Amino acid sequence: MGYPYENCQFFKSAQLVKQCPADIGREVAFAGRSNAGKSSALNTLTGQKKLARTSKTPGRTQLMNYFDFGIEHRFLVDLPGYGFAKVAKSVKDEWNKHLAEYLEKRRSLVGLVILMDIRHPLKEHDMEMIQWAISSELALRIVLTKSDKLKRGPAQSTLLKIRQQFKQYDFVSVQTFSSLNHDGVKELRKFLDHNLNIEAIDPEQENITEE
Repeated sequence: MGYPYENCQFFKSAQLVKQCPADIGREVAFAGRSNAGKSSALNTLTGQKKLARTSKTPGRTQLMNYFDFGIEHRFLVDLPGYGFAKVAKSVKDEWNKHLAEYLEKRRSLVGLVILMDIRHPLKEHDMEMIQWAISSELALRIVLTKSDKLKRGPAQSTLLKIRQQFKQYDFVSVQTFSSLNHDGVKELRKFLDHNLNIEAIDPEQENITEE
């Protein structure tokens, strides 16, 4: 069953931390290079074809896009893709400042999902984000996207190599993911369920409680 992911919808965009929703809930942020398949992953995760399209709308590129589940103060946050070569350095610097403030000051941030193409993992910006999460001891999920682009052997080899690299950190986990064949969807949802504290929420049970 896809609940509550199938209910996920765009909530708001924020350029500054002070524009984010009230800092009283739980949220997991999605980060990755601009070509890592982040939008496709969010759409596949929620079973919706156009959910993350808002992040591609002109003018929203440098914004944090919030998606909610219809559950009070529970959000997925789509961060702008990094490594966007066509953006002016001044714009990059400004966004990096806002990103740093978000990562350092946002109390509701309980988890970070870093997506990277399994064929080109652990680039410079990826490692910067990973090191920040490690230094903050934030629950981190490294998601190796486009796993369908590799044969099973090479894909598993890359997965095991990266797991080995971060095995000393019990709050860091690694998985493969494919928006094409839905590899890893259940595993990623489980990570989100745990960190957003939504694993026990059942719509049928809620109806019984309301009665």
